[in-house]
Amino acid sequence: MTEDERIDEVLNEVGPRLRRVRRDRGVTLAELSAATGISVSTLSRLESGRRRPSLELLLPLARAHQVPLDELVGAPATGDPRVRAKPIVRHGRTMFPLTRQPGGLQAYKVIQDRTTEPPEPRVHEGYEWLYVLSGRLRLVLGEHDVVLGAGEAAEFDTRVPHWFGPTDDGPVEFLSLFGPQGERMHVRARPKKSG
Repeated sequence: MTEDERIDEVLNEVGPRLRRVRRDRGVTLAELSAATGISVSTLSRLESGRRRPSLELLLPLARAHQVPLDELVGAPATGDPRVRAKPIVRHGRTMFPLTRQPGGLQAYKVIQDRTTEPPEPRVHEGYEWLYVLSGRLRLVLGEHDVVLGAGEAAEFDTRVPHWFGPTDDGPVEFLSLFGPQGERMHVRARPKKSG
């Protein structure tokens, strides 16, 4: 099979896959059209195979269905599932990305050495969840100033002024999950016993 034949075969499967994803989610063509800005007739032609899929059409559909583009086009598995992103170093904080896809929820493992910088709370759109792996993490959130130890978690709306970093006694290692406004992590934990 030639490369062109393989590409045609992949593209021929996109339409049925688009229809299956839409129906699995219980979405009508009209609802999908409203969410993507793509006309109902174009969506119908895409699903029936009468319109060749393009990146311009597939990107908003992947976003609307909240699936990776690879899933819509049936890209072959890449093999190695490990995330091998390069660490990001900013302001004495080393962040290891744990997610590959842009947008939506993002996960990071963060290591930060002790700092002498005073907290400077900031605000931005989003929602954040923190889980301390080792060390102690200071969280300044609105009127609250708390210290979290290993095994403790916090979640908050990032529109509330906030700052977090290590305490004076050493480095801290923690997980950070950050998502757009309206996307929240759901954590179930038993409350601490008082006394």
